[in-house]
Amino acid sequence: MKQEKWRVSEVRTPNYQSSEMHVWNCNHQSHTISVISRRFISYRSISHNSLCLDNLLPLPEDIASISLPFDQNDTPSIHRWDAIIRDISASSQPEKSLIVYAMMRRKGVTPSMHTFPSLLKSVSKSQNHNPYQLWPHIVKFGLNSDPFVKNSLISALFSSGRMELARQVFDENEQADVVSWTALINGYLKTGSLVEGLTCFKEMRLRGVKVDGMTVVSVLSAAGKMGNIWFGRSIHGFFMETGRVKWDVFVGSALVDMYSKSGCCDDARKYFDEMPRKNVVSWSALIAGYVQCNRFMQALVVFQDMLMENVRPSEFTFTSVLTACAEMGALVQGMWVHGYMDRCKLEMNSIVGSALINMYTKCGCLNEAFMVFKKLSGKDLFIWNTMINGLAMHGDAIGSFNLFWEMLGSGIHPNEVTFLNVLSACSHGGLVDEGRKLFAMMKHRYCMTPSVDHYSCMVDLLGRAGHLEEARKLIKDMPIEPTAGVWGALFGACVIHKAYDLGECIGKHLIKLQPNHSGRYALLANLYSRCQKWDSAAQIRKLMKEKGVKKTPGCSWIEVNGAIHEFIAFDGSHSEFHSLNQVMDSFIVQLTLADYATDCSLFAFDVDTD
Repeated sequence: MKQEKWRVSEVRTPNYQSSEMHVWNCNHQSHTISVISRRFISYRSISHNSLCLDNLLPLPEDIASISLPFDQNDTPSIHRWDAIIRDISASSQPEKSLIVYAMMRRKGVTPSMHTFPSLLKSVSKSQNHNPYQLWPHIVKFGLNSDPFVKNSLISALFSSGRMELARQVFDENEQADVVSWTALINGYLKTGSLVEGLTCFKEMRLRGVKVDGMTVVSVLSAAGKMGNIWFGRSIHGFFMETGRVKWDVFVGSALVDMYSKSGCCDDARKYFDEMPRKNVVSWSALIAGYVQCNRFMQALVVFQDMLMENVRPSEFTFTSVLTACAEMGALVQGMWVHGYMDRCKLEMNSIVGSALINMYTKCGCLNEAFMVFKKLSGKDLFIWNTMINGLAMHGDAIGSFNLFWEMLGSGIHPNEVTFLNVLSACSHGGLVDEGRKLFAMMKHRYCMTPSVDHYSCMVDLLGRAGHLEEARKLIKDMPIEPTAGVWGALFGACVIHKAYDLGECIGKHLIKLQPNHSGRYALLANLYSRCQKWDSAAQIRKLMKEKGVKKTPGCSWIEVNGAIHEFIAFDGSHSEFHSLNQVMDSFIVQLTLADYATDCSLFAFDVDTD
């Protein structure tokens, strides 16, 4: 249905009946409501007609369901009404605050500057209401020039997804102060419009508005999310040079967070150490930064320092620490963290619960992971996805597949990640028919567009099962450009099923796609070696050296008696290096005596060795 366009010039001198009719016909259209309200609100006969304003704000009909903490004959003060509206707006049914507002108006109580921010917050959470519908009420009671109310309206419009209208309201404020600018910047940042938020910050500075700490915190957060270290450093330099912003725990934490998310962990640590006072946010930001940079050992060391300083961890801290334990396979450390969480009586939400399940599955403790999963109440999609992925990771394709159907039976709808996890399980378990059905279900029943990762899973599934032509056709029919991951899945299948000619073509194509990826050269060289094309294998090794492509050494961890040991390939710096080599040699001897034959045909050997 085409939305009707209104122009102010088309609206003639109003009367009550015509305004009421236009309001009902607008059907929540924000543009129409704004035109009508601005045009009509200036007329005393209309702006003081409460019935017309009530029509501008459609209210629920279940007024009787609201129980108030006073008798109906009482006339409580506006402060008491504001407190009730504020409490309801923060409850699980915020829309009922509108009913309380209607009851308040029936008693003839005039709203205050604290009434509308709570109402706007409630309306922004509802899909049935537009925050701008409260604007006529705000104007009627003379609160349209109040910065607190207007900034609340801007934030509510952003929260409800009406960014253009929020910017329009902001632009009408000719004397926008730092609070208004910060509300505008935060609105863009919270909706994911990071570039627009940073652009507003530049515009704010050009207009000569003085920046405060809250603005700097918001902009540093945006720079961190974007990974824009250049912009983040410029903001840092700005407030250090001007001295306008106080170096407090909030600005310091935002600075640590920005450098951490931008991959500059050493800088993050430097400014963390310079902070005069630290709180749980700054500690958590540094730990999360180390985890993001794959410096898991340092993350755990910082966590231990945090506990020594008697700082109580938050759910975000535990999530990062559990992720570090999962990536290192540090089961003892992870179990200690789990026990510490229980001692702290931490309420297990979906984020922490998923991190705990992920830690146990990656450490090989599937039963413990399933116990955590079963104990969690109100499982959301995030929890289901983590458990399905854990089963798939352990090769339990049937279990993963069955849990997927159990999730659907519980009323939880899958998302793209769910299908990626189940398709991965089908690939590792050889469930070809089930994988085909899931791929079709994703597209047709749930109307999802498969990503390149979904296609990679399907190619891997078909390729492992020997359906190379079907996999090749799937790649050919892809609506998006196949990535190296997709071609790599088919290349692996060619090696398994000895389709060397097809594998050679794909291998050469992979090197063109990723000329600096050492693994692509190694795989193609090993394919040539398997089919005894020694000259071609040597040529690939030579090409790799000529282009200066170097292999990234592999790295692994092992936990022994609570201590974590790190090993890097071809690195003899470990204190027990010679003893470990002797143990490995003894293992090889024992395997040989036991007539154990290793199939090395699928291993990628060191192609640099002549």
